[in-house]
Amino acid sequence: MDIILKTDIAGLGYKNDTVTVKPGYGRNYLIPQGFAMMATDSNKKIVAENIRQAAHKAEKLKNDAQAIADGIGDVTLTIPAKAGDSGKIFGRVTNTQVADALREKGFDIDRKKITVEDVKTLGTYEASLDLHKDVKHKVKFEVVAAD
Repeated sequence: MDIILKTDIAGLGYKNDTVTVKPGYGRNYLIPQGFAMMATDSNKKIVAENIRQAAHKAEKLKNDAQAIADGIGDVTLTIPAKAGDSGKIFGRVTNTQVADALREKGFDIDRKKITVEDVKTLGTYEASLDLHKDVKHKVKFEVVAAD
């Protein structure tokens, strides 16, 4: 079943993308929730016209996202976590903690756009920032023992 996405959906696609999904997923979840619409010829024409009209706005959003990525650059964040003597941390480091650390540095990034690998010990790790459809950025963070 082909559908056109109305919003960005992680793991599926971005707004105005035409994607193929299983019929039940499209009919019972995506369309009723307002996340997608059927990919009919008329809907495709409407979306194409909307994309054409919003092209300059989309370019500005991409440039803004690239400016944020350039501003972050090679910044290394420090995230404190409670840890045992062996260096294993209690709990885990989440995307919210990375977002808070970025906010302290002056970058306001939504936590939903941050992907953190599984962190179980003290050390240096990388988080992925999905700033725009075409702009991805990696930020290093160091997990240190909290006092």
